[in-house]
Amino acid sequence: MKLGEKQVLTVVKKVDFGVYLGSEKERVLLPKKQAPQGVEAGDPVEVFLYKDSSDRLIATTNEPKLTMGHLAVLEVADVGRVGAFLDWGLEKDLLLPFREQTVKVSKKDRCLVGLYIDKSGRLCATMKIYPMLRTDSPYRKDDMVKGTVYGISREFGVFVAVDNRYSALIPKKDVYGKLNIGQEIEARVTSVKADGKLDLSIRSKIPEQMDEDARKIMERIRKGGGMIPFTDKADPELIREEFGMSKAAFKRAVGKLLKERKIKIDEAQGKILQFDANRV
Repeated sequence: MKLGEKQVLTVVKKVDFGVYLGSEKERVLLPKKQAPQGVEAGDPVEVFLYKDSSDRLIATTNEPKLTMGHLAVLEVADVGRVGAFLDWGLEKDLLLPFREQTVKVSKKDRCLVGLYIDKSGRLCATMKIYPMLRTDSPYRKDDMVKGTVYGISREFGVFVAVDNRYSALIPKKDVYGKLNIGQEIEARVTSVKADGKLDLSIRSKIPEQMDEDARKIMERIRKGGGMIPFTDKADPELIREEFGMSKAAFKRAVGKLLKERKIKIDEAQGKILQFDANRV
């Protein structure tokens, strides 16, 4: 019998409060309210095995949102003395111990977790999912993918689980704007490493991204009363903070807008100005 997994077991005995599954040597109770109608001894039943509130092995025909060897985004139902409790579709919530949290979670938060068996033989959740991610994704360079942010490193960048299954990273140099653990993102594959891990970018390829960056700059100019109080010679960190883009991307977008005669640069005042309100 495999804790935390779905499996087909045989009915070995019917009782008033349910049916026992397994064999004469090893069996587990499937409560009456979970048992299929009309089930008899010898019938196969697909069940999921976990432990009840008294730490007894129990079977259920309910569908869990998470099984051993897989990952899932679960909602925090409550927070207690030993950790958070996650809604995983079963009567007893799943414990996410404090020591298995990579960031503190609160009620109603959603987090990407895996399943493991603790030292007491109970099923628990963990946010430390890096070892559980696969490196055999079907994706190639320039493919668009979706994933969940599960880790943030000042040294390396932002760690993402693509399809909540495959290992990926947004390298530090390609991180723009604020990303949070648990956030779902759409990104472009920039490379597939020799070990199968993916590098991602949340920015499009240069031509498409330049159009989007230019639109963002024009929107900021309008909100700023027809100007931005700095030029493309500004400090890279200021540009990153204000626009969520690199200085090189900012300069490309500014160049595009200059060519289209939508803006002009006032070097003396150190400003970017809207060129003609009637043209934008």
